[in-house]
Amino acid sequence: MTRQLLLRDKSYARGFALFEQLHGKHSGKQLAESREGVCPDFLTMTMQWAFAGVLDRPGLDLATRELVCVVSCVTLGYALPQLRAHIEAALVAGASREKIVEAILQTLFYAGGAAVNNALGIAAEVFDVKDEDA
Repeated sequence: MTRQLLLRDKSYARGFALFEQLHGKHSGKQLAESREGVCPDFLTMTMQWAFAGVLDRPGLDLATRELVCVVSCVTLGYALPQLRAHIEAALVAGASREKIVEAILQTLFYAGGAAVNNALGIAAEVFDVKDEDA
């Protein structure tokens, strides 16, 4: 199904709009687009279920939702491309650098020192890129 047809689907269109808002031109978009040729259905499911179905729910603001995604990626320990994308999205959604760092530190006893250290390194890289773009 083409993207134009999918955009007629309300849940896909809502999810895609939120995706564009949060991931516009950074690594999250690149990561998603890299799956388009392999499994376009994965992208469709992501827009409809993850973005429109979960991320767009009421009850938590986007910055808080992105912080939850950040700490989930830290705790997994191996989702580093996704961690980068969610740190970038957290900034876009209005989370401060301090809150992102504190959220990462909060996982120390659950995720372990290595995972937290790696996450802080990625956060520093993201912050540096934002400073260069400013």
